[in-house]
Amino acid sequence: MRIDLVKTLSQWTVLGLILCCSCARALAGGSGLNVVVIVNQNSPDSVELGNYYCEKRGVPPQNVLRVNWAGGKVNWTRAEFEATLRAPLNAMLATRGLSNQIEYVLLSMDFPYRVIQETGAAETSGQNSTTSALFYGFKPDGCTKCPAGLPSCNLAPTSLNLFAGTEGIYRQTPPNGASSNNWMVMMLTSSNLAMARSLVDRGVASDSSFPTQSVYLAKTFDAIRTLRYLAADDAIFDVRVRGNYSILATNISSTAGLMNLLGFQNGVQLHTVTPNAFVPGALADNLTSYSGAIFENSGHTDALDYIIAGATASYGTVVEPCAYPEKFASPRNYFYQARGFSAAECYYLSVTNPYQGILVGEPLSAPFARSSTGGWVGLPTNSLLVGTTNLSLQFSAADETRPLQQVDLFLDGTLLQTLTNIPPRPGNRLYVTLPGRTNLTYTVPAGASLATVANGLAALLNSPVNSSVTRVDAYAHGDRLELRSSDVNRPGGQTFVTVSNYVGTASELTTFIRPAAATFPDTTAYGRVICQVGGTVVVGDTLTLNATKTNGALVSVSVTNSASTSLIDFVQLFASAINAEPALQGADGLVVEDFVNGSSVVQFNLRARSLGIQAAQLQVAISGTFDIAPSGSVSLTENLPDLQPRNHLYLTDGRTHLSFSFPFNTATIADGYHELSAVAYEGSHVRTQKRISQSVRIQNNPWSATFTALVGGTNTALEATLQFAVQANTGSISKIELFSTGGLLAGSNNVSSATFPVPAASLGAGLHPFYALVSRSDGTSYRTETRWFRIIGTEQPFRVSIAGVPPTLTWPASAGRTYQVLSATEVTDTFVPRAAVTPTNSTGMWTETNTSSPQRFYRVKTP
Repeated sequence: MRIDLVKTLSQWTVLGLILCCSCARALAGGSGLNVVVIVNQNSPDSVELGNYYCEKRGVPPQNVLRVNWAGGKVNWTRAEFEATLRAPLNAMLATRGLSNQIEYVLLSMDFPYRVIQETGAAETSGQNSTTSALFYGFKPDGCTKCPAGLPSCNLAPTSLNLFAGTEGIYRQTPPNGASSNNWMVMMLTSSNLAMARSLVDRGVASDSSFPTQSVYLAKTFDAIRTLRYLAADDAIFDVRVRGNYSILATNISSTAGLMNLLGFQNGVQLHTVTPNAFVPGALADNLTSYSGAIFENSGHTDALDYIIAGATASYGTVVEPCAYPEKFASPRNYFYQARGFSAAECYYLSVTNPYQGILVGEPLSAPFARSSTGGWVGLPTNSLLVGTTNLSLQFSAADETRPLQQVDLFLDGTLLQTLTNIPPRPGNRLYVTLPGRTNLTYTVPAGASLATVANGLAALLNSPVNSSVTRVDAYAHGDRLELRSSDVNRPGGQTFVTVSNYVGTASELTTFIRPAAATFPDTTAYGRVICQVGGTVVVGDTLTLNATKTNGALVSVSVTNSASTSLIDFVQLFASAINAEPALQGADGLVVEDFVNGSSVVQFNLRARSLGIQAAQLQVAISGTFDIAPSGSVSLTENLPDLQPRNHLYLTDGRTHLSFSFPFNTATIADGYHELSAVAYEGSHVRTQKRISQSVRIQNNPWSATFTALVGGTNTALEATLQFAVQANTGSISKIELFSTGGLLAGSNNVSSATFPVPAASLGAGLHPFYALVSRSDGTSYRTETRWFRIIGTEQPFRVSIAGVPPTLTWPASAGRTYQVLSATEVTDTFVPRAAVTPTNSTGMWTETNTSSPQRFYRVKTP
């Protein structure tokens, strides 16, 4: 980058300026404390992206793990995965005392996404994604009856994700049923570094944005890959009940013509993804065989296609999965997002068996999470704390439906203690009124959690003495109860629910229940039943439908095969006859649709022509000279839960306002500079966080230490070597340690002062903290003030200033980078090098030494 200047006698005039906008330190609060970022030290892009994520999400420096992987970014063996990733992660968490606070692991690009278990020269016993193998362990195929050459075409033993569908708190509902070594893992990557950085920006921008755009659930022409449409009505219904989100079912098979999508769930091998189709926070994926083969030419629309088009998270399988919907995200993914769960939580809640699936995107994105407000009370910046002191803070819930349940205290980014935890109080009473039953009472028992309260309340509502009268069934999902009306003749608008909360015998009321709506919304789904016809067609074969309509009228449709034909052609002939029958074309009739043609079996749906549970009471029976399922007479209520009027009851605990003081003992903490962070959690299973931070000083001992940057400034060149000097003002020093992103950088023993060189390239481009911890032999220690330096790779445009006679040029510089000063007496002349300047801090400076010319033009540039 360069700047041209002109001198005219005693006046210097800037002819052209290129401005540089410096990025301020931006550390978001919340769940960055719960993330480990893993970077590949052999990839500058991986390191720079990881640094960028830490800056944007407020990830503490000790939460960064540096590993070395020199191979490709598609495959690695299970042994390589374990040695390079899992073992170092386990060791890092144990060594740094982070095991109890980490729930997310982020892989910062340039890691392989497929793990292969080798069993011989040409055979494998399993292929998993890297994110799933780290999420809940590698799951071998264990397949004994898979199709030839397709050992992955099964549901592997032990591959069930126990977190899926629970709407639980992740740490309390681990996917393996174990209590440790399970994390929600995502890969942060894109087609290049710039696109990956924009993915981070989208995730951050989405937080609490409450978008009003819609999600599209596609039912495509591809009968095998579009199988998730069967679960669409359930998600659409729950989102309607909740009332803050929009999901639309569609029969399109691509995003062509669609823009500003909040999400898109598709099922087709290959389709066009419109550039910039998605808004921040969007979740989008495609059910097809190789949608996780993100850096291979697989011939399938993959997860990366959605990320490049603007989605914030996506998912796909890295090996042939066959048509198991359990291996892909359910449409409920979007209901979980509507509740406020993060992108990583949404996907891991919605994929039942994720072992073959790679999860790509920004894990903390939460468009529908709303955090509380809060602050420290009477604690100015760098307050001096001595001995045991009382600290005060206060939080206020975002609204009364989101009380605050817990507050944790973090010291320098590491969990120190839980300050308050407000469980459901024993003796609190919850009252529910449903048709025919008034004030059904549930009393909170000792040791209860929201999940156990939900289960207990469901048991009360489902007891025969109650459900036989209310005709309402309750189903517990974490901290939520789903209510379904089983009364066919009672519309949802006539099915009411009211609730109230009472302190009962407890000292305070901390347990709350609220309904999503005063009455039960009716469904927008159609009743259906899936039918199968199997066998070989011969002349004289018949198929007959007998349908008894809801008014008692009997309709019969029959076809007979009179010529050589295929099974699918004969079944479609049968379907055409049914669909053409006038008695079945009215609102009380049915239609045949959604053919799936197998090698010897044809599958199709019989669907009611009107919405709701009453129209689905139509009775059907298919008979003929084939293997037919279902046998006998059935109603069109295979999807009964989607047809019944529905409501939700949400449980929360805590208080809407938290204001308290607590004793803080500084005696066990190093003297010097620290950051105290208090994190308040919403009192639901969503647990939205609010972080408030303050820098303080601790002084219990008379000695201290200084920390000086000899080479390094606000901006420091990537090619530079930073130098830091640490000096204690006392003797008997046992150890001096230097820390930055990734933890301990260097140390020196048994000296009172030390100088540490740090190659900037080892840390990578980005914003980095630096501080020293000095320890005495008597066990006391001192933590120096943290200094922040931004390591700069590619130089951005900058402004050059000029002043004085002889003139002095100054510009914002990257410490350690060499700048060339060039000049010419005429602007059309060749500019001649005059000097090379290498600043040691963030200001470049050069003074003219030759004043013989009355006019001179200058350029300042980097090599």
